[in-house]
Amino acid sequence: MTETTFEGVSVAKVLVINEPFAPDFCRTQRWAARTRGRVLRAPDWLAYATAVLEKDGVDVELHDFPAKGWDKPELEALVKRTQPRIVVLDATTPSIDSDIECARICKRESPQCRVIMVGPHVASLPEETLNNADGAVDAVAIGEYEYTVRDYVRQRLDGDDAPLAGVLGLAWRDESGAVTINAPRPPIENLDELPFPAWGHLDLMAYFDGTKLHPYVDVIGGRGCPFKCSFCLWPQVMHGHTYRLRSVENILDEMEWVLETWPEVRRGEFFFEDDTFTADRARAKAFCEGLIERGLDCTWSINVRADIRDEELLRLMKRAGCRMLIVGFESANQEILDRVGKQMKVPRMTEFVHLAKKAKLQIHGCFVLGLPGENRDTMENTIQFALNHPLDTVQFSGAVPFPGTSYFKEMKSEGLLLAKNWNEWLQDGEQAPIIAYPGLSREEIQEKVDSALKRFYFRPSYVWRFLLATRSRKDLYRKVRGFIHFMSYLFSSKEKSSSPSQ
Repeated sequence: MTETTFEGVSVAKVLVINEPFAPDFCRTQRWAARTRGRVLRAPDWLAYATAVLEKDGVDVELHDFPAKGWDKPELEALVKRTQPRIVVLDATTPSIDSDIECARICKRESPQCRVIMVGPHVASLPEETLNNADGAVDAVAIGEYEYTVRDYVRQRLDGDDAPLAGVLGLAWRDESGAVTINAPRPPIENLDELPFPAWGHLDLMAYFDGTKLHPYVDVIGGRGCPFKCSFCLWPQVMHGHTYRLRSVENILDEMEWVLETWPEVRRGEFFFEDDTFTADRARAKAFCEGLIERGLDCTWSINVRADIRDEELLRLMKRAGCRMLIVGFESANQEILDRVGKQMKVPRMTEFVHLAKKAKLQIHGCFVLGLPGENRDTMENTIQFALNHPLDTVQFSGAVPFPGTSYFKEMKSEGLLLAKNWNEWLQDGEQAPIIAYPGLSREEIQEKVDSALKRFYFRPSYVWRFLLATRSRKDLYRKVRGFIHFMSYLFSSKEKSSSPSQ
């Protein structure tokens, strides 16, 4: 094993790994799955953890197996070659059994290594994860994990007997098999103190999303969401409901760094992963003004709620380079919106769409079918909303309750959760409804999702507008590739639905 010395301290190699699972599996999105558009996102949270370790003087490598097309044999080879002291693995609900198997591979190929898991599943179920892993996983991080991973690495590189009780946000298993859950780690208040993500370990050109310009780079300008939708995973499990903000200057510095280091991003765009970028309107305005003042001349898109009534802000965003608003409409039925705690009125959603289009901003609408209170009529109401409003692109998903959310607790307590094991959360890696309501089966929800996508995208008027809006040969490539990915999903979905096993 190669070791590097930093200020007199011998530091061994640490591997941070976005491990393999199903082909095209995207574990870095909010609902980990093989998406219908075959989206592949960079592992942004792991890139932050890697950067924090680098800042701390650790010899660390970040590997994204899905982006490289690697599988478990490549994991065996990598661990055998590098003989790491510590391996950091990301974990999601549908992939947890496979993730634990990856931990076993690491232990087998590098017997002296310690494995720490991060991510929303283990944050929700730390004790269950450690017990099910039966020694293959030594510790898990609960919540925001950059500093938890850093402190764990510090302790373990000092020796296997170094105490772990003081590592906030850590759950760990000792040699006897006993699980200890330490005191929680407070959310990071000063986000500006974090280094920029360790993108240098990755091939940024490998990531693709048909709704975004290529190449695109994620920016996280703030963490947490002040709203409390019952189904939303990240605020409930990872980042909390307090919206903590990076300074405008810090964000602009990062964007400038990216454009200088990877100039090809100027042909693509930045995507802000913040749950609700415009929750602080004054800060959103300051960002736009700062972007214009610096003259960075780049394109960007953001997540927003459909409650913006400030036409002046929307026009300023457009002038500053904003291209698209990704909007969680979820449902067009008011009772369902109220039940899941969306704090949104349907008429305001319509008003928002008109204001955004007046500002010449594109809209990507996100809709969820199968939320509590759903029936055939309410699903059709939501589909009609998408068809009757000038949305540029949409996604429809079947509602999935993830552990750690109030939605999961509600479905489990009411006996509506059909999946009995975590590996039933997906079907061959694809998103799949796992709940049913009286009078509404999960098969009907799945069929309605596919039908909604076809009805939206296969309209002749939509296809014509979509092609006329093509900006360049590169933009045409993005659209064609996205269309091919979408068709591959539809054909695979059709084959599964006609299979005798269904």
